[in-house]
Amino acid sequence: MKKYISVIFLLGFLLIFQNCASQKSSDPQAVAAMVNAQEFTFYAERANPTNYDVINVMNSMPNATSTRMLNLDGGYTIDLKNNVLDVYLPYFGRSFKATYGGDNSYKFSSKDFSLNKSQNKKGNWVIKIKPNDVNTVSEIIIEVFKNGKAFTSIQSNDRQPISYDGYISKGASPAKDKTAQP
Repeated sequence: MKKYISVIFLLGFLLIFQNCASQKSSDPQAVAAMVNAQEFTFYAERANPTNYDVINVMNSMPNATSTRMLNLDGGYTIDLKNNVLDVYLPYFGRSFKATYGGDNSYKFSSKDFSLNKSQNKKGNWVIKIKPNDVNTVSEIIIEVFKNGKAFTSIQSNDRQPISYDGYISKGASPAKDKTAQP
């Protein structure tokens, strides 16, 4: 019996470390190179809405955890390549302007934007993007940590703010038709 308990304990221990080792992280030099080249893709893994109506609805669902974060299934990105900004992110919250067709997400491409990047005391990059040819978004702030994890917030002219957790990578965004309407 002791033999089975030790085997189960060992397997559990290995599974815990496997899970910790499989977390997405990048080399700090590679992260700095992507940010300096201004060519990377932000992949959103979680959305953090600020509207308490959305949070209350999420918490009232059966088997819901009491959290403010929504896990995203993938395919939601911000692409910054060749001086083109492509944004495809979901939105959860209050909109102050009606959208036709019922799609309330951020879907746009911008070629006219200003980008300011700086590095804070901890070595994290802070990238501020202000699109000039998109009238609904006033600013996108992406904070990139040394390990490649990132935190993005979007300030909009006609919606409440929202933020996203995820990571950056040099790879191309997943094959998904960003222009197709549901």
